Amino acid sequence: MAAVVRGVLGPHENGNFALDGDLTFGRDPANQVAIDDFSVSRRHCMIARDGDRYVIRDLGSHNGTFVNGSAVEERILENGDRIAIGASVFEFSSAHKAPASAEVLFDEHHHQYLTVESAGIMSDEAAATMSLPRQRLSHDFAILLKLATKLRGMRDMESLLWQLVGVLLEVIPAERVAILLGEDRASLEPAFAWDKISGPGQPVRVSRTVVDRAMTQQRAILINDAPKVARSTSVEELQVHSVLCAPIATPEKQLGAIYMDCRKMGTVFDAGHLHLISAIAGMTALALENTRVLELLERENEQLKSEVRVQFEMIGESAAMQEVYRFVAKVAPTESNVLIEGESGTGKELVARAIHRHSARADRPFIAINCAAITETLLESELFGHEKGAFTGAAAQKKGYIEVADGGTVFLDEIGELALALQAKLLRVLQERELVRVGGTKPIKVDIRILAATNRGLAHLAKEGKFREDLFYRLNVLACKIPSLRSRREDIPLLARHFAEKYSSKCKREVRGIADGALACLKRYDWPGNVRELENAIEHAVVLGSTREIVRDDLPESLLEVGTAGTEASGYHEQVALRKKELILDALERCNGNFTDAAKLLEIHPNYLHRLVTVLELRTAVKKAPR
Repeated sequence: MAAVVRGVLGPHENGNFALDGDLTFGRDPANQVAIDDFSVSRRHCMIARDGDRYVIRDLGSHNGTFVNGSAVEERILENGDRIAIGASVFEFSSAHKAPASAEVLFDEHHHQYLTVESAGIMSDEAAATMSLPRQRLSHDFAILLKLATKLRGMRDMESLLWQLVGVLLEVIPAERVAILLGEDRASLEPAFAWDKISGPGQPVRVSRTVVDRAMTQQRAILINDAPKVARSTSVEELQVHSVLCAPIATPEKQLGAIYMDCRKMGTVFDAGHLHLISAIAGMTALALENTRVLELLERENEQLKSEVRVQFEMIGESAAMQEVYRFVAKVAPTESNVLIEGESGTGKELVARAIHRHSARADRPFIAINCAAITETLLESELFGHEKGAFTGAAAQKKGYIEVADGGTVFLDEIGELALALQAKLLRVLQERELVRVGGTKPIKVDIRILAATNRGLAHLAKEGKFREDLFYRLNVLACKIPSLRSRREDIPLLARHFAEKYSSKCKREVRGIADGALACLKRYDWPGNVRELENAIEHAVVLGSTREIVRDDLPESLLEVGTAGTEASGYHEQVALRKKELILDALERCNGNFTDAAKLLEIHPNYLHRLVTVLELRTAVKKAPR
């Protein structure tokens, strides 16, 4: 007689399928066992004969194939194995019987333990002293090694529990298993459960009496003939015959319990099962603690990263930005002057504010001055202050920014624009830590830290004589180069989503995300204005957009021009870009390559024409055009 698969639960309950050849399971009606269940894949799994053995293989199903509660890809089936496919359960019955000697030995021990255990509860210490067949001990030891190997690689709680339940159901003939986690009775909650009879996803009732006793006594317990011994409502109602329960605990604290039971009168748990579940519970306790520590460390790591970004008010996870974060963390506690270099819009002031906020001067003033935004005649007074009557309009004495910042930090943005005369006065402040107001004669002591920023190469300016070398060396004690946005394109999606959330809240318009097409345009653009330009582009998209998602058409025209350059002209934007190229090249040809004349012909500004030639990638074509 061939082996048989019998339906236990689901649409094929009590149905029998002989394994004369390959047997396929799936939602497709073409399968020998068709299961009308959306949790089952069209071709889910198959059972094939391999000599005297039968092998079950998962066929790449979405929700997996389970044997005795363990997910399998390929496995040799044994008599009595339970196969879960979606919400259906089947039992494999082999026509080949085990040798008589093994069967007799098993039955003998079965009845021996039934007689002893029916009188009450057996401790794991007592069970350990009872002899088991060498073959059984060898098998149990192999299972423990297998579980130890699996648990060692677990880094998350869910994976750990799946592996644990799979191994338990593989070695202990239980029908139900539940993992409960908590440090005491009040906090105990179910973390994972599996019912081989009712099917996956079904709730598993446990005996609180049994669990409480195991956790109170801090030892694994075994009950056979449970209704007479346990006096538990759930045990009586479910007609549970055998129960195993082991506390999960470390020497320092309790973590929960493993609970297993069985209704079959012919199935009882023995001393080997008791000793095995006790050992598994101990291994599980260590694995749970390790997993919890890892998850805690990962959460703390993410929290620290988030806090760093919030504190620094900078966003970016690229390697270049990580270098900036490390620089800030190192230099902030010092008193050294810092020179921050970077293109316009990269966030140089944010770096300066972060350095100040994490320094010993954090509770003192932070004064930011843009040297390029104030005329030279006013800048001296703004920086150093003036006395009453120092010049026309000086009706009263005024303290300058540097004096107001006493005890704190002065941030000089675009310091390369500072006039040479003012550079000399600033050098005196750095050297002597004192200043003289405009129109004054009395030196005033100041305690400040100077942070300077520039988008021009100060070293180059110093060599050309446009910036004092001695001041450059005073400022360049510590230097930080802020990366341009185009050099850290991996941060663009993160920044874009941050700005979308910011302006969504500010403009009171719901924006849930950014479409892939829009993100592609953002990534292709070179961002000459860096983060500031990206922020403006996202604000533009949020204000002018009409959907809950930022799409390509919401972005500024300049980004779309770049986004379409070099692509096949099939859509609206591609056609527009193609027409622009034709108009520009035609105008330049008619004007013999003269950009000014071509711009007049096109009725646009020459600077805009130069930018269009760049973003539309026409430089090569313009150079090759005949003059």
